Amino acid sequence: MYSDNMEEVLTPLRESVREQGDLVHQLKEKGATEAELSRAVAELKARKKILEAKELALQPKDDTVDRVKMEDTLKRRFFYDQAFAIYGGVSGLYDFGPVGCALKNNILQVWRQHFIHEEQILEIDCTMLTPEPVLKTSGHVDKFADYMVKDAKTGECYRADHLLKAHLKKLMSDEKCSAEKVTEMEDVITQMDNYTQQELSDLFVKYNVRSPSTGNDLTPPVSFNLMFQTSIGPGGNTPGYLRPETAQGMFLNFKRLLEFNQGKLPFGAAQIGNSFRNEISPRSGLIRVREFTMAEIEHFVDPNEKVHPKFSNVADLEIMLFSSKAQTSGQSAQFMRLGDAVEQGVINNSVLGYFIGRIYLYLIKVGLSKDKVRFRQHMENEMAHYACDCWDAESKTSYGWIEIVGCADRACYDLSCHSRATRVPLVAEKPLKEPISFYSPFVNVVQFEPNKGAIGTAYKKDAKLVLEHLAVCDECYISDQEKLLNEKGEFSLETAGRTFKLTKDMVSVKRFQKTLHVEEIVPNVIEPSFGIGRIMYSIFEHSFHVRQGDEQRTYFSFPATVAPYKCSILPLSQNQEFTPFVHQLSEAMTKNGVSHKVDDSSGSIGRRYARSDEIGVAFGITVDFDTVNKTPHTATLRDRDSMRQIRAEVAELPGMVRDLANGALTWAEVESKYPIFEGQETSKKE
Repeated sequence: MYSDNMEEVLTPLRESVREQGDLVHQLKEKGATEAELSRAVAELKARKKILEAKELALQPKDDTVDRVKMEDTLKRRFFYDQAFAIYGGVSGLYDFGPVGCALKNNILQVWRQHFIHEEQILEIDCTMLTPEPVLKTSGHVDKFADYMVKDAKTGECYRADHLLKAHLKKLMSDEKCSAEKVTEMEDVITQMDNYTQQELSDLFVKYNVRSPSTGNDLTPPVSFNLMFQTSIGPGGNTPGYLRPETAQGMFLNFKRLLEFNQGKLPFGAAQIGNSFRNEISPRSGLIRVREFTMAEIEHFVDPNEKVHPKFSNVADLEIMLFSSKAQTSGQSAQFMRLGDAVEQGVINNSVLGYFIGRIYLYLIKVGLSKDKVRFRQHMENEMAHYACDCWDAESKTSYGWIEIVGCADRACYDLSCHSRATRVPLVAEKPLKEPISFYSPFVNVVQFEPNKGAIGTAYKKDAKLVLEHLAVCDECYISDQEKLLNEKGEFSLETAGRTFKLTKDMVSVKRFQKTLHVEEIVPNVIEPSFGIGRIMYSIFEHSFHVRQGDEQRTYFSFPATVAPYKCSILPLSQNQEFTPFVHQLSEAMTKNGVSHKVDDSSGSIGRRYARSDEIGVAFGITVDFDTVNKTPHTATLRDRDSMRQIRAEVAELPGMVRDLANGALTWAEVESKYPIFEGQETSKKE
């Protein structure tokens, strides 16, 4: 993958990452403090970033896109532009123009076909307005936040960690900055993700950080929740938020979806819609925005049956995997057969492996390059405590590797949280098989054993709330709290918007066996989550090209399935003799369901081809004098990427373009069947 000279540069960096990875493992084994472990992990992440930045810098220059030229094309042809532009625009908000809108709709249509139709997933459409208790339960109200500082005079806001990092880098670049100071500031940057609010505040004072645009003083860092808050109803008594993700609606509708699926597991639910995050400093175009489209799947599965029946369909795929082990040992991502990854335990189970394979196939289908897509496994410290395994599909862009799809095995966490908060059991029932001779009639039951007297004494009239909450807790939650009881002698629970502390004298954990005829299961959830804007941006970069020998001619090589228009219809000139054939072709295209664009402007045919290529139109039909003069009437069909043309009967072309667009026919097959067009034989009506 890399030359000997490149490896010479990368080897010491790889060794540095491996050493730090070993240190993290050692600290975990000896039970180091959380602070020690956090510092070591932060240093590991910093060394990983340095290694990855160097790997990207060593890539061949022809592997990188001309981002300025590409973004000029996107803006000039109105793929998308900043929203409210005539009012000065608003950062992080974008409007899609006709071409961008068509492309986005096609990407979503392929997603529906690839996942919802082919996997028989149940699609729902939930409201974007979400009451506060729902997001309190999911953890978004308390934890979905970044630290922010403001210009004390103008009120301009900055994300604290980004501003501090930029300020320190500026100081470090000063020739007068001593080596000792540089080392000190590098350590601060390394630990950036681990600082508390007070520690950040002290650092802003220590390094005299000021507003970069005005030089004014800054307010101390404050926690800023990234959700857009609102109130539901005219009285303002029901606080709510615009949803930060689409997933919660699927968890809340689990019972209805299970019922619709005749009570059977496994099944998948899906939702496509907009989500909102009030980013402090949105940047990088479509990559970090405040309103964005998501497409999410929640695949509900029996935790004891995480084997996908169709895994063999994707087992032979060779996919670039960047495992947790590779990251902590300084190795690069490697291509690996998906079946081997599951068999060797690199990927936790075949259900997760199946969705990783399906995600990969979808990304390639909509136009991402195979060699610019990888799946990076979350390291242990990145995953939530309840998650079994998490992988991100990442795309290589001019900004580096960016996350475009998350795929996580979230265990039973989400359903359990909402079940405890609402006291509604979100479970599936599994009948025990008859005869019982090969299925034990006993199941192990784990439940809280409350000391009602002690709880009543401590919480009086609120004791009922505590007891009701304890009665509906699931095994996952009980086991977690039992661990806290044993280690710290207490744990806290939240219910009805209040927090209650329970000690060993108030509650214990009881385990026993119970005879059952029906087993209740809290399903585990496999969650693929797609950022459509990020996928679009990746397609733009991976599809953008400059015509060889003509730096001014650019084009997007979108696959025909997602191209904004499948075909352009171009009369050779404005000669009225061409008009009936243009109308005939346009009507036939519409009947065949083929999106197309007629360009009968006065420009030369070459210029109109270029204009069509620039917005990624897959094919072009040209009506010329041979169309008018000869029978049967024929026209040329041009392939955008190769610029080669064939000649076929006008009546055949709409069906041919339809088949090319939906993948039923390839351009190579077309060329083998029809004569290559070299030039028209007549120039006027004979």
